[in-house]
Parts: sequence; C-alpha cells; structure tokens
Amino acid sequence: MTALESPAKPAGAPVPPPPRRRGGRRATALAPRDKLVLGLMLGVPSLVHLALVWAPALGSVALSFSSWDGIGGFGDVEWVGFDNYVDILTRYPRFWPALRHNVVWLLFLLVVPTLAGMLLAVLLDRQLRFGRVYQSVLYLPMVLSLALVGFIWQLIYQPEQGLLNNVLGTASTDPVNWLGDPDVNLYAVLVAAGWRHTGYVMLLYLAGLKAVDPTLAEAAALDGATAWQTFRRVTFPVLKPVNVVVLVVTVIEGLRAFDVVYVINKGRNGLELLSVLVTDNIIGESSRIGWGSALAVVLLLISLGFIVTYLVQVFREEGRA
Repeated sequence: MTALESPAKPAGAPVPPPPRRRGGRRATALAPRDKLVLGLMLGVPSLVHLALVWAPALGSVALSFSSWDGIGGFGDVEWVGFDNYVDILTRYPRFWPALRHNVVWLLFLLVVPTLAGMLLAVLLDRQLRFGRVYQSVLYLPMVLSLALVGFIWQLIYQPEQGLLNNVLGTASTDPVNWLGDPDVNLYAVLVAAGWRHTGYVMLLYLAGLKAVDPTLAEAAALDGATAWQTFRRVTFPVLKPVNVVVLVVTVIEGLRAFDVVYVINKGRNGLELLSVLVTDNIIGESSRIGWGSALAVVLLLISLGFIVTYLVQVFREEGRA
C-alpha cells in the first residue's frame, strides 16, 4: 500500500455524518443565482420599508424640534428644541380635547365592538344554519373604508331625512342633529366606527375558536360545567394569543382614526382627534411643520407604548416555550 492510498474501511464501519450547521441543520450551498434572487427578495422590500416608513418617521422626529413652514429648503429650518412640545401642552387649546377624544375612542372600541365581536364569534362557532352567510354579512363593513362608512352614516344621521330620526319619530317634530351637536356627535361617530370594527374582531375570535381543542369543552361538560363556565374557565384562557392580537389591533385602530371624522366635519366641533390636528398643522393653511411633527411624535409614542408591551409579551412567551 502506497502513501497515496488510504486503508480500506472494514465492512459495517460507521459512516461519518455530513457536516451540520449549528442548531442541527444541514449546511447547504446556494448557487450564485439563488443568492442574487434571495438578496433581491430581502433587499428590495427592506429598502422600500426603510424609505416609506422609517425615513419619514425619523424625519418627523427631527422636524418636531424645529420651526419650519415648509417653504424653502432644509437650510431655512430653525431649530427650537422642545419649544413645540411645551407650546402644545400649555398653549394649544385643541390638544387636550383631541387627546381626550382619542382616549374615549380607544375605550369604546376596546369594550363595545370587542365584546360584540366575541359574542358573534361564539354564536357562529356553533355551526348555525347559513353561518357562512352571516359571517359574510357581518364582515362586510370591514371591507369598506372609514371614509365610505362616514358617508353611509351621514345619510343615517341626517336630521330630517335620516333613517334614525324617522325611526325614532322625531324627524318632523324635534329632529336630533346627531353630527352637528358637539355633545353627541362623538358617540354617534363611535357607533359608526364600532359597526365597522365589530366584524374584524368577530373574524379574529372565530379563527381562534376554530383552533381550540374540542375535547377541552367535552371534558368540562362531563365535569358538569355550564356553557358559560366552560367558556370562562376553559375556552377564554386558551384564546389568550387572540386576545393580545385583538388588543393591539384595536389600539392601532383607535389611535389612527381619521377618515370618518374628517369626512363629516373635518374633525371640528366636538370631533377633534390627534390625527386631525397633525393634518391641519402640516397641510393646512398654517403650515406649521414643526408643530404637526411634534403632534405626530406624541401619537407615535402612545402607539409604541402598546406595541412594545405586545412584543415583550410575545418574546416572553416564546422564551418560556
């Protein structure tokens, strides 16, 4: 046997396994063409996301510390530090009513449409006759934009020709101006927004209920639990991931509300929201880019508070798993 020859392996000798990567995965080599395709599939969406989401967000944060009317280049920007935030909190009379309306909007969506959507999901999960038709009809408002929802409910809330006053019998005697009265118009618009949001919540809970193991309910029934006890002690705890998703979606929906109030009266006379103030200051007649950016940053911070809480819970659950 020469030095270049290797000794023959005995029969039945174990074959060494192929090289593996860390984590137990087999190492695979990608062809240059595959690497190019993979780079394009990951790089192009990432660049678009950075250009359309992160760049404007960071730009708004930077401009919130400035005083700029949008005319001229960035060389005309005057940096004022935290003066915009101080003025918004102390000298801007529309800020606190708008913040209060956003809080009311958020609480309403968290309570009324969430409970209604959960109830409808539980009922539709019982294999009702024409259940698919009911699901489609109840989810149909979610397909519509909030601007179109505003137009529809304007017709319903008309003082004299509207459906609601005619049903109540007050159209000819003492019509209620549902959208013109600042004492009631916010709650009237919330009904319209809740009508649209209920179908989405119903769909999320219905998907969660379909994933629940039916043997859990059967075991609870064998133990003598009622339908309400089974839902409260067995089904609802299993729906915890869906509850978190519904919470985050509802918070985002409540904070980004803009279309429906802007269609009705441009977000004035009792319908002020933070998103409307951002629009009025940035593209309105005043063109206060710094003020509008500061308001946008306030809205961003409120949104991030809920989103970060959600991400922390998700990562914590994955760490326990």
